[in-house]
Amino acid sequence: MIRINCPVCGLRNETEFTYGADATVRRPQLDEKEMKPWVDYVFNRDNPRGWHREYWHHVQGCRQWLVLERNTLTHEIGTCELAREAGEIDGIELAREAGE
Repeated sequence: MIRINCPVCGLRNETEFTYGADATVRRPQLDEKEMKPWVDYVFNRDNPRGWHREYWHHVQGCRQWLVLERNTLTHEIGTCELAREAGEIDGIELAREAGE
């Protein structure tokens, strides 16, 4: 069983979480006119082997979005941080403090 160390709730079973998305995918700029970057963003995904950054949602706990590193071969969990503190969600730079 995978155990995820939520920064808010502590060590929890992965059954409390749902997988969100690949945290390495970046959305094209809204003014992008070419189709290829949008097609790649929506449809094309890598299938990484080894360490990978992913979004996970703690639905049965604090309900926070997390960015965690997971080894796709061994399911070992590395770092885990709140998505808002990771600095980016879906390619959009987030303000570190309210009001920025």
